[in-house]
Amino acid sequence: MIALVIRRLLQSLAVMLVVSLLAFVMFRYAGDPVNQMVGAETTAAERQAVRESLGLDQPTLVQFARYVGRVVTLDFGVSYQFRQPVTKLLAERLSATLELSFVAALISLFAGIVLGVYSALNPRGRISSLLQSVSLVGVSLPTFLIGILLIYIFSVSLGWLPAFGRNGLIPVTENWSTGLLTIEGWKSLLLPAVTLGLFQMTLIMRLVRSEMLEVLRTDFIKFGVARGLPRARLYFRHALKNTLVPVITVVGLQIGSIIAFSIITETVFQWPGMGLLFLQAVQNVDIPIISTYLLLIALLFVTVNLIVDLIYNFIDPRLKDAAS
Repeated sequence: MIALVIRRLLQSLAVMLVVSLLAFVMFRYAGDPVNQMVGAETTAAERQAVRESLGLDQPTLVQFARYVGRVVTLDFGVSYQFRQPVTKLLAERLSATLELSFVAALISLFAGIVLGVYSALNPRGRISSLLQSVSLVGVSLPTFLIGILLIYIFSVSLGWLPAFGRNGLIPVTENWSTGLLTIEGWKSLLLPAVTLGLFQMTLIMRLVRSEMLEVLRTDFIKFGVARGLPRARLYFRHALKNTLVPVITVVGLQIGSIIAFSIITETVFQWPGMGLLFLQAVQNVDIPIISTYLLLIALLFVTVNLIVDLIYNFIDPRLKDAAS
């Protein structure tokens, strides 16, 4: 187990280095951030002075080496657009993104597993057929269209929920506030959370149903039924446990995807999270925010992959021998 963790950590460090290099080089040539920071009347000498103050006049490799050196000390630089430390800007919006992603992940995980198991145990039922049809819609429709439809139904037509923004906040620390403790906070969170988690929910539901049906056809389940073992014990203790190994892979990646791809949802609902900040940074060629955000997402994915590997060994000890 220790050797597995050490090997995964070394691989993660290599991935983080490659991601940082690709992100830095890619957005280095995406545009000139100086044009976003100065006006049209700025002289060429003043533009050059701004470029030198930011270190943009140096070779790309020198800039990247300097950037990596700062990252090691957790110094991610200063935003070109906001003229504030990137760490401070992301910390102010981290709670919004994590809150949205956490609720969306809970909705998709709980509803996906429950509906997937129900569909597998009742494959010919009308409700199961309806769920399969709805899941196709959830997988096919783009996230922004789902968000617009939900806003039209529940905000414009019915007036039950707010269409945008993050309301009902209670400060917890200097840079952390939550809306999970107020009714207004839950009202503003519900629509974006459902929008963000709907695709993952339908994907998990269909995967659980498929894997569960395959496990139910195996000989050991049929033998248990023939022996008269309680069906609830067979289904939820044995069949579901064997279903979880491939499901965990998808669930782990989807949890990372929920945070990484919350950009669209945050834009539709004007949710003040890191995704909306990243989109604004792309529009203004704010390289420090862009590269730091991509590093954060890469760190999230490698961490989730490491956790998934450890859960594998816990659920199925046979995988421990294969990994060692």
